[in-house]
Amino acid sequence: MLKGWAVVLSVPAAGVIAAVILMLASSKPIFWADRLLLLPLAAVPPFMLWIMTIPRLRRIRQATGRKRHSPLDVRLRGRAAQPAVVLPYQLSTLCSLTGLYLLLTSTMPSSLFGIVIPLLVLAVAALGLWMSHLNRSSRIGLTGIEPVNRPWRRLMGRSAIVFAAAAIAYFPFLSLKNDSLLPVTLAMSSGTIDYGIGSKMVAHDHEGETAHTHAGIQPKVSVDTLTGPADGEPDVRFTLTAETKTVTLSSGKKVEAWTFNGQTPGPELRVRQGQLVEVTLINKNIKNGATLHWHGLDVPNAEDGIAGVTQNAVMPGESYTYRFVAKQAGTYWYHSHQESMKAVQRGLFGPLIVEPAEGLPSGTKDINVISHVWQGADFTDLAIGINDGIEPVRIAPGTPVRLRLINTDDWVRQTYRLVGTKFKVAAIDGTEVIQPGDLSNVSLKLTTGGRYDVTFIMPETPVYLAVGAGKAGDKLGLLMSASGAAAVPTLKSSFPLAAEFDPLHYGKPAETPFDANSLFDREFKLVLDNKLGFYNGELGFHYTMNGKLFPDTPMFMVKEGELVKMTIVNRGSVDHPMHLHGHHMLVLSRNGVQATGSPWWSDTLDVTPGDVYEVGFIADNPGIWMDHCHNLDHAAAGMSMHLMYEGVDSPYKIGSGTVNRPE
Repeated sequence: MLKGWAVVLSVPAAGVIAAVILMLASSKPIFWADRLLLLPLAAVPPFMLWIMTIPRLRRIRQATGRKRHSPLDVRLRGRAAQPAVVLPYQLSTLCSLTGLYLLLTSTMPSSLFGIVIPLLVLAVAALGLWMSHLNRSSRIGLTGIEPVNRPWRRLMGRSAIVFAAAAIAYFPFLSLKNDSLLPVTLAMSSGTIDYGIGSKMVAHDHEGETAHTHAGIQPKVSVDTLTGPADGEPDVRFTLTAETKTVTLSSGKKVEAWTFNGQTPGPELRVRQGQLVEVTLINKNIKNGATLHWHGLDVPNAEDGIAGVTQNAVMPGESYTYRFVAKQAGTYWYHSHQESMKAVQRGLFGPLIVEPAEGLPSGTKDINVISHVWQGADFTDLAIGINDGIEPVRIAPGTPVRLRLINTDDWVRQTYRLVGTKFKVAAIDGTEVIQPGDLSNVSLKLTTGGRYDVTFIMPETPVYLAVGAGKAGDKLGLLMSASGAAAVPTLKSSFPLAAEFDPLHYGKPAETPFDANSLFDREFKLVLDNKLGFYNGELGFHYTMNGKLFPDTPMFMVKEGELVKMTIVNRGSVDHPMHLHGHHMLVLSRNGVQATGSPWWSDTLDVTPGDVYEVGFIADNPGIWMDHCHNLDHAAAGMSMHLMYEGVDSPYKIGSGTVNRPE
């Protein structure tokens, strides 16, 4: 039976060893460096079983067999109680638990403390068990008398050990919980700074200091001064009033929503490139406040709308005015960045469209397609705006059509499929694609916060945009036809083999201000990972950035004018749409493959498990900029950090002692 247990314990250990070796052979060290400890933890117990335990058991069995008709020699029991026989079985359990703990808690860069402590506990436990078995075996061997079996005493002794261990563990457990509590007030410029590599400044040799104390760097510019034009009559002016309201979806289902001007999505804000835009936010009754963030549009820092970073939250009865020049044409959206997860889920968002200065091609049918998941009292419903069914749209044949796909869904890589015509992906995250090629039988997967502009010429026959993966697309979408009334095509027959659109090699290459071969002034590495631990006093499985949760995540410090390269690695188990405020990142490579198509500029990059992206940007927009996962519940649980310019500070604070809750 003990041989059978040796086999049972060896099989999963071999699986772990094989998995780690496969990882070593197929991926970069960043994915497995901290997993190397799993090799000895998995290998040592079965090695001891087959080298030490099994031979001894075989000899004991042989000795027992020769004395089959005689009373059992108690000294054989002493040999069976030797540490080399018993401990490897127990060590298998201890090593498995230690390996599981390290697997759930280790991140890159690794914490020496986080590795040494569990290994030390393992060593102490193994030594204690060894001494216990050695003592028992020695007593039997010397006296020839087996200790009296007293199960209740043994149970009480082991219970006392467990109780003592729990009591000892309680204090570091409580300490970790308390240390994770968010401060009552926190200044965004007070975190630990990461200067990356390649910096030319001598002062960058100092690590672990804050923006307030770092040698030679004193904040000189407040984000309040980094505004849009303060004077001059705006070319366009909007007023958005945030208020609660019951909204009825097209199916008749009702949602208790947060709205702008009584509707959700909020009204379309459509402007021309180069226009001075003024938007006044009025908070009528959103209890915990609201702001306006212009997602993807690179506005001056003071206009970014981040509670506790660039302004205070606008509370009920208050108003706030934003002014900026819309320098970039493209598809963007706006949403509140005060309690952003809750605000977006409940409806505080809307489309922001910046047309080219010369306008769109004459006669273009321009349609916003905003996908969102609504949470009702007893339902969860995916919709296009408030349309949770198939919406008929009348379009005359020969009309240029532009569908602006905006994904606001949390945790969803939304799927779009266009049936009935060839099409082009004309823009990604607001940036035009150069000479996009015709596509068909291609599905578009759009990350949370991302945008694709899809264009085509309306044919004589109906065209259907399906929203949602699988059969969901049969029930939600836009049905475009000349009459406005046509049959919905069957996606299964129309889309037998739908490949996924990949921007990496799409479109025609063009000259960019820099490329993968450029000499970068500053380089950073951002590692996304999973970790079991506490955040704000709650134990859970959290998503980390460089091994930390906000506010312990590092701030990437740059200097205005620098060319910056960032390597983003996802070691975790889920997607992370990484959104950098105030800048567009040029994708240089993905998983070691260089981008060769039209320059792929992104502000919300979908980093899936195992991905390694190299991106670059020019630090040309001074301020303090959020860089966070746009799965907003990830950001709310600590997956957020900042890009900070030298010499910039913010007078605003976040925390329970303030009104500001950016996530």
